[in-house]
Amino acid sequence: MNIRLQTEELEDTLLSKMAKHSRDSKGRLRPEAPDEIRTCFQRDRDRIIHCKSFRRLMHKTQVFLAPKGDHYRTRLTHVLEVSQIARTISRALRLNEDLTEAIALGHDLGHTPFGHAGEAVLRELHPMGFDHFKQSLRVVDLIENNGKGLNLTHEVRDGILKHSKGKGRIIPDEKTKALTLEGQVVRLSDIIAYLNHDLDDAIRAEVIKESDIPKDISSIIGTRYSQRIDKMVMDLIMTSINNDLQKITMSGSMLETINNLRDFLFLRVYESATIAIQLNKAKKILLDLYQYYFQNIDQVHTNHVGLDKDTMICDMIAGMTDRFALDRYQEIFLPKRWPLY
Repeated sequence: MNIRLQTEELEDTLLSKMAKHSRDSKGRLRPEAPDEIRTCFQRDRDRIIHCKSFRRLMHKTQVFLAPKGDHYRTRLTHVLEVSQIARTISRALRLNEDLTEAIALGHDLGHTPFGHAGEAVLRELHPMGFDHFKQSLRVVDLIENNGKGLNLTHEVRDGILKHSKGKGRIIPDEKTKALTLEGQVVRLSDIIAYLNHDLDDAIRAEVIKESDIPKDISSIIGTRYSQRIDKMVMDLIMTSINNDLQKITMSGSMLETINNLRDFLFLRVYESATIAIQLNKAKKILLDLYQYYFQNIDQVHTNHVGLDKDTMICDMIAGMTDRFALDRYQEIFLPKRWPLY
């Protein structure tokens, strides 16, 4: 009995014709014999969950650096929330939930310590620049599994590479959108997740108050965390259905509201003085580490030979957790107490 073949047959019955069916995958960089139990996208999901980079996400900052409270998001809880939202949407649209989950769980594997502050430092220092979505693809292709990579399918790799938007367009143009609807779902689920949980964390940290949220935003998406997510998800599902799943999209009013909420968060949270003080400290730590390793390249560990110094250092620093970076900084730059006997 080949369970994978049975699952692929079920996909033909259950999934939309617009979904990416497992048997229609473009395959992997290196061909592999198919699994008897799992589809190719299920295998990708499992490889991501079991890799070291995924485990390190639990000690990487989302917004608030090393918070004392237990309920602030980390990069790991972020990807889990993205996965939950994306799977809900994919199931409602009868898309391939396994493909969606794999992309969602892998989309931030290349993210730096200290959140976007770390990304900004590496982008400034590396001659070729730095983007966490490109680094995430580099992680799954070249860094994980002792330099062998995870050998993921083309569709998962494409979704990881095209998930990010920063301050750019929420709905991407034809050149930058994911090739699959599942990848497009993850892109929008990412922004739904981070806008809502970053807002929730900022209120918990007393950086802002619920009453600070502009009325033109709360009147559209509500005043509670769960209500805001529900409004955004429902709008996306219904608008995409009304467009016959030609692309994953949202209504004009919802896109305007999300843009306004994003602008509000950048102004009052991400670029606020409260956050900036801590982020500047983080930037100094990574800047000093980068310069130290550039002068001591023999201390940089990599699975690849022949890489330039900047790329070797970039790979190492991007893979660090917050606490590992702090420990290395303390070990290298701060004096130790002299032992007295």
